[in-house]
Amino acid sequence: MNPQHIGFVSTRFSGTDGVSLESSKWAQVLWDHRHVSYWFAGELDRDPAISMLVPEAHFSHPEVADIGRQVFGQHKRPADLTRKINELAEFLKRSLYDFVERFSIDILVVQNALCIPMNIPLGVALAHFIAETEFPTIAHHHDFYWERDRFAVNSVGDFLEMAFPPRLPSIQHATINSFAQQDLAHRRGCPSILVPNVLDFEQPPEESDQYAADFRTEIGLLPDDIMVLQPTRVVPRKGIEHSIALMAQLNDPRFKLVVTHAAGDEGLEYRDSLVEMADRAGVDLRFVDTLIGDSRFSDASGRKRYSLWDTYPHADIVTYPSLYEGFGNALLEAFYFRKPVMVNRYSIFQADIEPKGFEVISMDGYLTKSVAAQVRRVIEDEQFRTEMVDRNYELATKFFSYSVLKRKLRALVCNFTGQDDL
Repeated sequence: MNPQHIGFVSTRFSGTDGVSLESSKWAQVLWDHRHVSYWFAGELDRDPAISMLVPEAHFSHPEVADIGRQVFGQHKRPADLTRKINELAEFLKRSLYDFVERFSIDILVVQNALCIPMNIPLGVALAHFIAETEFPTIAHHHDFYWERDRFAVNSVGDFLEMAFPPRLPSIQHATINSFAQQDLAHRRGCPSILVPNVLDFEQPPEESDQYAADFRTEIGLLPDDIMVLQPTRVVPRKGIEHSIALMAQLNDPRFKLVVTHAAGDEGLEYRDSLVEMADRAGVDLRFVDTLIGDSRFSDASGRKRYSLWDTYPHADIVTYPSLYEGFGNALLEAFYFRKPVMVNRYSIFQADIEPKGFEVISMDGYLTKSVAAQVRRVIEDEQFRTEMVDRNYELATKFFSYSVLKRKLRALVCNFTGQDDL
């Protein structure tokens, strides 16, 4: 087996967004088999010794963000904007040449930068670089632009057609769900391998340690309170209003709805509407994002910050009423921590997860009395709950574990090297 130098490329590899997390999992599986990973992005929390930071690769870089503001939502593109896109793309392409030379890269793994046009110059740069070099490239697609309304009206159809994603013979495409796989084939004529998001189910989570033992106390819960965990960002597509409606139906003061993530720029008005909705319904809604970080740490005053994974062991049930998901990492996390979960049957869940036989409390776009009754039962009936979560863990180990990712990556790498390298 010849170890390969793998070059990961994206707008950012930092924090707990889905792309960063899944990229780390890919790198870990590859590292376990002697392949070495290197990182190229506009924001990085990776080791500087194996990374190349190029600020212009980030979607929030002023020039890149300005391009996005000007090209989406209108049909006409000024000539100077075309020139700016091409100039930035040329700079980023030279940076990619430098990255590949500096770290002797053998295979590129492009994470989401060739499917969602958050940074159009980076996508163009990658398409040109790969076309000029026939570089062995795995393009891992998490979100396509045609899935998002915000990109529907634009003045960059030529760039989107050329680079998001490009049709080039040295690119192997990987999609995270079956709908995306079908869309890519239909819209671009590109075959792809389906690589679902995964967790390390072969290694069960550790028992809650002393650091996080006081989490419930820190957020003001009493011993008899029932913690309903909503482990998502506060954005409209997460459907948090359904969790509030569920709490209102349960009509039990012991139930507390705990939301882990911040609203951010996209969700400030949505968060305000949720607060109003909870107040009217008499629901105890708690946002704890100020206590949750990417990892554990203590602030300047000595107050502890917890990781997202510190919250799951304390939950009694997880709510996941999303309207749309590319896959559903929080759902896998609920299975991993053996927690019962209420799910809105979003399309990818119906197509790629539900048929495997997972047992969840499900709703179809709206709440019924049956959903609330099932929640009560799963809280009160320990044997029923234990059988449910154990079965889900067993199924997730079979279909969404690192061993599944290992098999998928073996095929992708072998197609380039001709060797069974994993």
